Amino acid sequence: MTLLAPMLLSLKVALVATMLVALIGIPLAFLMARRRFAGRNVLDALLIVPLVLPPTVVGYLILIVFGAHGLIGSTLRRVFGYSIVFSWHGAVVASTIVALPLLYLPAKAAFANIEREMEDLSRVMGANGLQIFWHVSLPLARRGIASGLVLAFARALGEFGATVMVMGDLPDRSTLPISIYNDYISGELSHAAPAVIALAAISLAMVLLYNRTLTERRA
Repeated sequence: MTLLAPMLLSLKVALVATMLVALIGIPLAFLMARRRFAGRNVLDALLIVPLVLPPTVVGYLILIVFGAHGLIGSTLRRVFGYSIVFSWHGAVVASTIVALPLLYLPAKAAFANIEREMEDLSRVMGANGLQIFWHVSLPLARRGIASGLVLAFARALGEFGATVMVMGDLPDRSTLPISIYNDYISGELSHAAPAVIALAAISLAMVLLYNRTLTERRA
């Protein structure tokens, strides 16, 4: 298999997963940093636990929920004739789940560090909750959010265990990590070198970008 197809699929999965992580993680981070409610600690733990769970466990749980006999999966199949299993959409779901904590944690810390007086002043001046979030809280937390997005993209790009369980390992549909594994089990380690170099280069670039955002935050 050439490098181009796995590279394009990996980038597509990582980009879509990162967008979903942003749509889910940023509002949740703001909510958890600014609100106290029953079950908050449980929700916080659920959002963070994919960071420490083995990827195969994440993949298993996704199959339990979204598989043919899962609560959501069976409904999707019955109503729409659709399933994320053996689809690149499944890889997006897996990557989103494992990458979410890497945005959620720095974004929550960034929102928590915003001085309440800034938001209170905006409220006194007539801004509603959405306006305060969009025009005050989000810009002030932007560097923490940017750091989290960089880490989330890098994690989604390198996801293997959960992805291979949900998307499968088909000859015409492999991400870069899956293609490296296939070359390994076939005994053709030299064939994996381009994919390894590509992933290592992208990961190094992401780390350098992350370090730069940290430097800018401290400045």
